[in-house]
Amino acid sequence: MRRSGRLGKGKQGVTGKIGFLGVVLLMAGVISCRGMPPLAEQEQLVREGNLSIERVTTRAVVNVWGEPPHYRRTFTQFFVMPDSTMIPASRVALGEAPKGWDSGVEVGEGVFFAYPERGWLLVFLDEKLVYKEALKAEEMRALLETWAYEDRFKTRLD
Repeated sequence: MRRSGRLGKGKQGVTGKIGFLGVVLLMAGVISCRGMPPLAEQEQLVREGNLSIERVTTRAVVNVWGEPPHYRRTFTQFFVMPDSTMIPASRVALGEAPKGWDSGVEVGEGVFFAYPERGWLLVFLDEKLVYKEALKAEEMRALLETWAYEDRFKTRLD
């Protein structure tokens, strides 16, 4: 005798959806845990001078190096390179693309930390380090002068 599957399918549908959601959440947890080391490990990387892209957060850098002397938060376009690294558009000559860039672009609120005494410009997207550049004193000075110039023309609406 064949039973109507209506009630059974409804239960299976709900159970299936809950199971699927559980698997998705589990996978997201595993991926996020695997991608970002614990804060203590991030801080150790910073102490060792190993500023690993996508493995260090703003918090780890500030905890080890202190507040950046120069800081900027701005909506930024990033060129995504074939090896998945990112270069902020502001670090490339106007109207040009980085050498080897194909077509990937990402946008978001970029957080720029300038540490002149260490000679580093660090750029974060979604709290993760996505770009680092060692700058000579004159390059750092030029960057900071550009930031100061741009700040003069900001409105309170920005």
